Amino acid sequence: MHTSRIARPARGGRRTRRGLIAASAAAVLASSLAACGGGDGGSTPTLTWYINPDSGGQAEIASRCSEASDGRYNIEVAQLPRTPEGQREQLVRRLAAQDESIDLMSLDVVFAPELAQAGFLAPVPADLADRVSEGTFPGSVESATWDDELVVIPFWANTQLLWYRKSVAEAAGLDMTQPVTWDQLVAAAQDQQKILSAQGRRSESLTVWLTALIESAGGSIIEENSTNPEDIKLGLASPAGQRAAEVMHDVAVSGVVGPAFTTASEDISASQFESADAGFMVNWPYVWAQAQTKVEAGTLDQSVPEDYGWTLYPRVDADTPSAPPLGGINLGVSAYSRYADFGYEATECITSDENQAYYMNTNGNPASSAAVYDDPEVQEVYPMANTIRESLAAAKPRPLTPYYSEVTGGIQREYHPPASVSDSTGQQADDLISAVLSGDQLL
Repeated sequence: MHTSRIARPARGGRRTRRGLIAASAAAVLASSLAACGGGDGGSTPTLTWYINPDSGGQAEIASRCSEASDGRYNIEVAQLPRTPEGQREQLVRRLAAQDESIDLMSLDVVFAPELAQAGFLAPVPADLADRVSEGTFPGSVESATWDDELVVIPFWANTQLLWYRKSVAEAAGLDMTQPVTWDQLVAAAQDQQKILSAQGRRSESLTVWLTALIESAGGSIIEENSTNPEDIKLGLASPAGQRAAEVMHDVAVSGVVGPAFTTASEDISASQFESADAGFMVNWPYVWAQAQTKVEAGTLDQSVPEDYGWTLYPRVDADTPSAPPLGGINLGVSAYSRYADFGYEATECITSDENQAYYMNTNGNPASSAAVYDDPEVQEVYPMANTIRESLAAAKPRPLTPYYSEVTGGIQREYHPPASVSDSTGQQADDLISAVLSGDQLL
């Protein structure tokens, strides 16, 4: 990845649809705010945007949008902890204390229901909700919605692809122009004595994997949702849940998942895929940029990424399309911000197609706007841009619930190690999570 590159303005002064919408909306909102009086005592309001760690992209976008506001507001960034769990803990504590210093928040895609249910998010204006939803991937909009209302603004999205070594797939006789199943990947890796890399450690990545397996089998981890935890009906013991458990177990005991599979993270998988033993891998698109960076640094031979191929996430069953996992970040505006109106104006600037393209090209985070994938520079930096777009169009989010911590905690406890998963694991996890939600048990 060319981390020093800045996205060029659209050729010929052309502006994208979302860019024009954002500019128009900003002008209307600015006129309205000017009539009402903006900041305190005429001073320029400063919005504090709490961001997840990145390579400086959000800080650059904050600077761009401050300048684009023509003095209506400035945006400063404050960095959250590195892990999603740490980010959630810090934000929940501050919001529960009604901390007015938080204006904008970069939120993992699983956080919105909890914060919305607690009343921590300022309502999204209806007209803004319509504008930012247009042209945005369905999974991203779904992840930003709670109780049938958009409660946060989609920013960037993410999805896992099936990566393969072209030489290995060819030797195994796999036609990668057609959908492939997990069973086919296991058989091909065994035949070629190569590694099939997936994430088997006890962490959020295990929930990501299980979600994709169940959704790909036609089910959902939560079959009936509710704001009342005792009314939530889980689907872990459903036929789709049982089929997902079968695939997870078969992959784990296949003998081709590599050493230390039970502690394998996305980074470990990416490193395995750079080795001579690599065959197949499910992982996020950052692995391409990582390989290019290593080639530029002289620590990885160019022939390695030249052998990379990519396609959609593997199927559970041959006749059912896969449902790739969805990741990414949504933008929330705090209910306790003194400048919620400016905050929502800023979100529209931050998530413009121009800024999403810049962020994707320089920080490696895929856009939630489908139109961004037509950008010539995105196509240049990401040869697999069209596959990412296709994957995001089919991607499904993890369970959307205010009680996500309890759900993912129960899954990680019962489905680890993956080799121990059996046809009874789904019911055991269902019972545990239900007991935790009803207050009868602790994780």
